[in-house]
Amino acid sequence: MSTPLSSSDVNLIGLLSNISIQANRYLSILIFLFGFIGNLLNILILSQRPLRSNPCLRFFLVSSIAYFICLITGLITRVLSTWNADFTNTNDFLCKLRAFLIFNSSTIANWLITVATIDRWLSSSANIHRRQKSTLKNAQHSMIGIIILSSVCQIQQIFCFEANLINSPVKCYTRTVTCGILSDISLALLTILIPLVLMFVFGLMIISNVRQTKLRVQPRIHTVGNNDCSSAKHQRQQRNKDRHLLIMLFVQVLLILICTLPIAILKIYTTLTRNTSKSTLEKTIENFLLNLFFLLFNIAAGIPFFIYTLTGGNIFRKTLFDLVQSLSQKLRRYNQD
Repeated sequence: MSTPLSSSDVNLIGLLSNISIQANRYLSILIFLFGFIGNLLNILILSQRPLRSNPCLRFFLVSSIAYFICLITGLITRVLSTWNADFTNTNDFLCKLRAFLIFNSSTIANWLITVATIDRWLSSSANIHRRQKSTLKNAQHSMIGIIILSSVCQIQQIFCFEANLINSPVKCYTRTVTCGILSDISLALLTILIPLVLMFVFGLMIISNVRQTKLRVQPRIHTVGNNDCSSAKHQRQQRNKDRHLLIMLFVQVLLILICTLPIAILKIYTTLTRNTSKSTLEKTIENFLLNLFFLLFNIAAGIPFFIYTLTGGNIFRKTLFDLVQSLSQKLRRYNQD
């Protein structure tokens, strides 16, 4: 027998439910617009010839495509649900497809950033054999492997999700307790926590490599003499490029940590307390936090363009400027014709 709710609890439940609806309706639209435009620009910029030959930037390119898919499948239906117009709630095929695309695209994106961190560790290593492994060919093989493995791991969502469910937070949800546990653990561990741990470990190893490089270079500064100026200039440009790539990567890893860790912790908590009896207020608070953290999760998918623009230096901004110039010239020619 459930305990009767006090008037303050009823008011709090109503307030939290209303905030969730408004956040899903308006914040989702804002995140979607910024993310849609940002990821589209990322795809256009990182596809340009000066950038697409770099292994790390190739990872950024494919991760932007994955984030693009994640935003489209995740946020459009979230906005529609606030007007009771979400077709995934009633159409079984769309429900399963949406679940698979959201889980798979977000997993692929996070693992691509993880492998980009590993690539930067290889390229910053003092060991020449490790540096030689940072190639476009290896990057392409890694991306294909990540896409295949992620798709195999997330295929379970197609069998687990079902539309028109009644006793669930939303109508398109996992149909059994076992499916719910598998889905939650998959998101918490495979999509978020394991990649974050690897990003952190290899990030520390990159810092160690950079420090060792500085210690090796300093004693040689006064012995360079009058070496070829063009070679020295090229080395400085390459070091500057690598520095900006590391900054871009580290800032993105930090924001992934901030935006995705809360939902991972909440999913582990809900899995561990699944069999615990909870009051209506506790369930409302959980659903409220779930909505809030999923929006935060989508911010991680929508913000990379702004990270690259602010931290990418000439690597990114010059290519963006050249792309804008090229498009404006094509538009002028089209209008003249």
